[in-house]
Amino acid sequence: MASTSQSEAIKGAKVLMVGAGGIGCELLKTLALSGFQDIHIIDMDTIEVSNLNRQFLFRQSHVGQSKAKVAREAVLKFRPHINITAYHANVKDPQFNVEFFQQFNVVLNGLDNLDARRHVNRLCLAAKVPLVESGTTGFLGQVTVHVKGQTECYECQPKPTPKTYPVCTITNTPSKFVHCIVWAKELLFAKLFGDKNQDNDLNVRRSSNDSDGNGSSDASKDVFELSPHESPDQYARKIYDHVFGSNIKAALSNEETWKNRKRPRPIFVSDVLPEEERNGGVHSEDGMGLIPSAMGSLGLKNPQEIWNLSENTRVFLEAVKLFFERREKEIGNLTFDKDDQLAVEFVTAAANIRASSFGIPLQSLFEAKGIAGNIVHAVATTNAIIAGLIVIEAIKVLSGDSKNYRMTYCLEHPNRKMMLMPVEPFEANPSCYVCSETPLLLEVNTATTKLRDVIEKVVKSKLGMNLPLVMQGSTLIYEEGDDLDADMLANYAINLDKALNELPTPVTNGTTLSVEDLQQELTCNINIKHRDEFDEEKEPDGMVLTGWSGPNTKPEKSNPSSNGESSSAAGAKRKLEEISDLNGKNKGIALEVEVNVVDDDVSVLNEFPTINKKTRVQ
Repeated sequence: MASTSQSEAIKGAKVLMVGAGGIGCELLKTLALSGFQDIHIIDMDTIEVSNLNRQFLFRQSHVGQSKAKVAREAVLKFRPHINITAYHANVKDPQFNVEFFQQFNVVLNGLDNLDARRHVNRLCLAAKVPLVESGTTGFLGQVTVHVKGQTECYECQPKPTPKTYPVCTITNTPSKFVHCIVWAKELLFAKLFGDKNQDNDLNVRRSSNDSDGNGSSDASKDVFELSPHESPDQYARKIYDHVFGSNIKAALSNEETWKNRKRPRPIFVSDVLPEEERNGGVHSEDGMGLIPSAMGSLGLKNPQEIWNLSENTRVFLEAVKLFFERREKEIGNLTFDKDDQLAVEFVTAAANIRASSFGIPLQSLFEAKGIAGNIVHAVATTNAIIAGLIVIEAIKVLSGDSKNYRMTYCLEHPNRKMMLMPVEPFEANPSCYVCSETPLLLEVNTATTKLRDVIEKVVKSKLGMNLPLVMQGSTLIYEEGDDLDADMLANYAINLDKALNELPTPVTNGTTLSVEDLQQELTCNINIKHRDEFDEEKEPDGMVLTGWSGPNTKPEKSNPSSNGESSSAAGAKRKLEEISDLNGKNKGIALEVEVNVVDDDVSVLNEFPTINKKTRVQ
C-alpha cells in the first residue's frame, strides 16, 4: 500500500510515457491501476499482427492503427475517469522540445532503439526532468533511474549496437547460420526484389559454366535479369543454379581459400529434385488465399519444423515464382520485412540451402525469422515485471525518495535465490560529453577529410545530433533547420564538400569546433588533432573520436548463441562484480549475462554495470 504522501504524489503527477509497445502496454495498464491520473503517451508505430501475442491492449481489428491511440482507448474502458493523451508521432519531432518536456514530473521510456533513447535522455537533462529507462530481451530486463545532478545519465556508459559482419565472410566463407541469413536477406533478396540500382556484393555476371533454361550461355548477360521468354519457374531454377551451384563451383577454384577450411558443396536443382519436378516446376496446391505463401501452396504447416534440402529447394523455387506471379508490381521496391510471410519463407529457404552447401546446421522458419528480424522472442511476463519496476521507481522519484532509487535487473536464472537484482545508482561519469560537458578529441586528416564526413560520421552518427549547428569561434560554418533561407542553404552545401582546412575559417590542428543541437539543447566542444594516415581496417571512417561513450563497432569474432545469432555488441557480456543484496550489503558475486538482439518493439537491454569502475551515489 502506498503511503499518504505517495498517494498524493501519484494523483498530482503528470507523466510522459515514450513507447506503447511490449513494455508500454504493460506500463500504461500498471500506471492506470496504480492511481495515476494524467498520462501522456508518444509512439509513432502502428499495430502489426506480430504484436498481438504479447501487447495485450491490442486486438486483430486494431492492426494498422496507432499504438498510442488504441492503447489509450483500451485503458479508458476500465479507467474512464483518468486523463490519457496520445500522440501518434515521433518523439524526435520538433513539437516535443524542451519546453514540452518541462511540463512533466517524470518521463518513462519503453523505446526500441538507441537513437531515440539518447534523444529523450538529452531532452530530460535540458528540461531537468527525471527519466526512468527500461529494456527487455527474452527473459532478461532492466530498469534504471536517471536524475540530473544525482545519478549518471543514460549516456554516461557505452551502449551496445547490433553486430556487423565482414562482407568477405558473408559472401565467401560463412561459418554460422547467421552469416547465411545475412547473405539471403541483405544480398540475394535485395538483388532479386529490391532496388536494382543499389550496390550489391553478389556476383551478377554469369560464369562460362552458367547456362540458362535453354542451354545457352552468355558471359556478358546479367543472370539476375528476367528475360522476355523466361517463365517464373525457369527464372527461379536459373537463379538457384547460379547462386548455389555455379558461384560455389567458381569459388572452389581458389585453392588457397580452402586450405584450412571445409570445402563447400555446389548444389544444383538437378542434384535435389526428381526430373519431373525439374522440368515441370514444383507441384503446388491451388487456393493459397489472399496472402501468397510458399508454405501454404506446398502444404507445409509447421514453422518450427526444420525442412530438409528438398523442401527448402521447393520453398525457394515456389517463393520466387509467387513473387513474380502474385507481387510483380512490388518487385524493385521491396525491402525485407519480418512480417512479410513470403519474404521470410524465401530468406529461410535460401539461407538453409547455402547452409547445407557449407556444412552448417539448418534451422526452422521460426528460428530463421528470429535471426533475420534481429529478434530474441519477447516474453510477456518479463515486460510485465519491468513495467511494475518502472512504476515503483517512478513513485520513488515523485516522492523525493532518492536514497532508495535502484537500478534493477531481471535475470533468467536465480542468483543467490534472487531473480531481481537491485543495484544502487551511480554518479555521473565525469568524462561524459552529454551531462559533464567534457571536450572531445577528433583525430582527422584536415587536408583530405570533407566537412560532410565529419557531420555524417561524427556529429550525427556518433553524437546523435539531429539538427546540428557547427561553429569555429564566432564563425558559423554549418547549420540545419527548417527556417534557413535559400542563400544560407546554398552556402552550407558548398561548405559540406570542402576539406576542413579549405573552409572559410580553416579547421586545422589545434582548432576547437563547437557543435550544438538546439532541439536537444546540447552543446559540446571538439578539439581537432591533425593526423596524416589511418588504418583502413581498424579505422574505416578515416577519423577517430575519443572521449565519447560510444560502442566499439569493429567486427569481432564471436560464438553463436542458442538461436543462431552470434553474440555481439548488442549482446555483449559484462560481469556484475558486486550487487546489493536485500539487506543493502555488497557481496562479491560474479554474474555473467549474455544479452542477444531484441525484438522490434522492446528496448535494447543495456550491459550490466561493472560496479568497481564507477562510484555509487551516496
